[in-house]
Amino acid sequence: MSAKHFELTAESKVDSFGRTLFRVKLTIDCKWGKAGDLGGWVQKDENIQDSAWVSGNAQVSGNAQVYGDARVSDNALVSGNARVSGNARVYGDAWVSGGAWVSGNAQVSGDARVSDNAQVYGNARVSDNAWVSGGARVSGNALVSGNALVSGNALVSDNAQVYGNALVSGDAQVYGNAQVSGDARVSDNAQVSDNAQVYGNARVYGNARVSDNAQVSDNALVSGDALVSDNAQVYGNALVSGDAQVYGNAQVSGNARVSDNAQVSGR
Repeated sequence: MSAKHFELTAESKVDSFGRTLFRVKLTIDCKWGKAGDLGGWVQKDENIQDSAWVSGNAQVSGNAQVYGDARVSDNALVSGNARVSGNARVYGDAWVSGGAWVSGNAQVSGDARVSDNAQVYGNARVSDNAWVSGGARVSGNALVSGNALVSGNALVSDNAQVYGNALVSGDAQVYGNAQVSGDARVSDNAQVSDNAQVYGNARVYGNARVSDNAQVSDNALVSGDALVSDNAQVYGNALVSGDAQVYGNAQVSGNARVSDNAQVSGR
């Protein structure tokens, strides 16, 4: 759109932070509706730029900007220095705040939160009650949902999924088609990749790696520089630590301990 497509109306309200917001109105016919159609609420003109739109009861305030072809709708809130750009959508009761950035074709919905300096981009989706915070990044076709938390400088990318009550924190990376779910925790510099799954109350931390089609579940712990790969399974109360490797079709379960430079492989 070359011409400005909206204006602030005289209708105003004070938000929960004491800021005065004004309802916006389309001034031209466009893809968002007809001239005269009312939209959502902004604090100032600069909150909406380019061809973007704010609709429903959505609110954009502070120095936040919605631009490109982005849309903020329903009861969503965008505040602080947050940015919503590209073809991104923020809707439902979602909240994007701080210096967070939602871009590309990303979607943030439900009661999800994206805060601090977190980034959600590509075709990524953050939904339900999930929270992405700190300097965390969610990209590609990744999905973060349920009550999951991605924090610190963590990366969730490609087709990875983090859901349930799972936590991915620190500098951890979850990528490929990997899944982290249940009450699982992946932290520090740990990596979960390929088609690997970490679930239950499992913990993967330190510099540990879980890859290929491996599974870590129940109350199992994988730590240090350990590697669990191929079709291996670590479950029960098992512990794999140090420089240990579990691979092939191996299974480590019960109260087993695999540590130091030990290797468990085959069947």
